[in-house]
Amino acid sequence: MAAATQSLDALLAARTVWPAGRGTRCADAGQPTGHAALDAALPGGGWPPRALTELLLPSDGVGEISLLFPALSRITAAGGRVVLVAPPCIPYAPAWQAAGVRLEVLDIVDAAPGDALWAFEQCLRSGACAAVLGWPDTGDARLMRRLQVAADSGDCHAFALRDRRHAANPSPAALRIEYLPEAQAWQVRKCRGGQVPAQPLRLAS
Repeated sequence: MAAATQSLDALLAARTVWPAGRGTRCADAGQPTGHAALDAALPGGGWPPRALTELLLPSDGVGEISLLFPALSRITAAGGRVVLVAPPCIPYAPAWQAAGVRLEVLDIVDAAPGDALWAFEQCLRSGACAAVLGWPDTGDARLMRRLQVAADSGDCHAFALRDRRHAANPSPAALRIEYLPEAQAWQVRKCRGGQVPAQPLRLAS
């Protein structure tokens, strides 16, 4: 029993598992999202630090990048590096620049589908990135858990932009939010350390 207790304590200390019911992680201040209603709904007042956030989408281009622009602008203004791993389309640089993102600290990794998940994980683990965006098309919770652990160990914001069909799958992500096109609003589906808002949030683009 003592060995088992020691092993569990080691796992908790290494932050590779989430201690349910304990408030240590949710006490961490989040990165403000730039959307007051969303910040108010999240326990850390913003995107959770050192964690995986999932944006569940009906299709690409529903405003998911605009949702992230305020945080990415703030991160790059502070000198943090932002990496996009295998985006589905070439980012329109003038729009990113107009949103306040510093292009000199924005990198794009062009990876084949079979390598994109590995590249996503390596960027998160590197310790050189402040935020990494990826588009993983997998329902494997084990692979998603690797991204969560990598974000934690690399002290990085991980944003996984995924098809909404994955909402039915379990996920280790600290935060999951889904875009509801019929309501033109975002619904928080999972929020570690806080209450899930009952109503969708209509956020300005």
